[in-house]
Amino acid sequence: MDFNFIDPIGHEDEPRKPVRNGRLRRGVYVLPSILTVANLLCGYYAILATLEGQTGDLDNAARAIGFAIIFDSLDGRVARAMGTNSEFGKQFDSLADVISFGIAPAFLAYAWGVRISAAAAGVPGAVHLIQLGWLIGFFYLCCCAWRLARFNIQGMAQGGNRFFAGMPTPAAAGMIAAVVHFVRNPIENPSISVLWLVLVAVLGVLMSSTIRYYSFKDIQWTRRRPSLSVVGMAMLVGAVWFFSQYTLLVIAGAYTVHGLVLQAVRAVRHRTATRHA
Repeated sequence: MDFNFIDPIGHEDEPRKPVRNGRLRRGVYVLPSILTVANLLCGYYAILATLEGQTGDLDNAARAIGFAIIFDSLDGRVARAMGTNSEFGKQFDSLADVISFGIAPAFLAYAWGVRISAAAAGVPGAVHLIQLGWLIGFFYLCCCAWRLARFNIQGMAQGGNRFFAGMPTPAAAGMIAAVVHFVRNPIENPSISVLWLVLVAVLGVLMSSTIRYYSFKDIQWTRRRPSLSVVGMAMLVGAVWFFSQYTLLVIAGAYTVHGLVLQAVRAVRHRTATRHA
């Protein structure tokens, strides 16, 4: 095809190359995409393990969600470190997050917290408890998708990269997985199942809220740090390895609560400043 053009005045332009702007590039950055695929694989495995329904399988599903959180945190950092950020990677990561931190935790929350206790609740109570479990699980999933879509459009909260607007989806999924990993045995009491569903609903509300959560993205890992920080990191890794049930629950619970505490502190400071103004 000839790409020579003549303008209306009669001057011949230089040969033009076919315009490629707006076309989907065929190549992708391999390493960040591999980490995203690993995240997606963990979410897929968590769903399959949840469908098995045994106590060990549910705990494996919770562990898989934990590994998905690790891979999700690595793919973005690797992409930024290598200068390989792309719109494709951003969208691919969000789709993987819907599976690993939306569908998989919703399945796990229902199977671990509702399914067995509904069988013990009797026919009338079982129907209502199952319906409530379906509703809360779907609400959590919708909030997860909402949170990811809003993040893709609006980005993080004000204050640079220090804070997320709303609870991050990996943190919400991590809270569900940490509780399952800590207790292990599925809930058999319908009253406790209701409390469990309240927690799942609260996590959904926190994801879709504008409460600020610290992102840890302003920490520069390449800079020199005090030697005691290395010792602290080693102790944290050891605690997770040997006492994972307690350590992960404390970490997940502290991160969930800290956003609410900071929000309350800011509200008190704002009221105090308004009174003195």
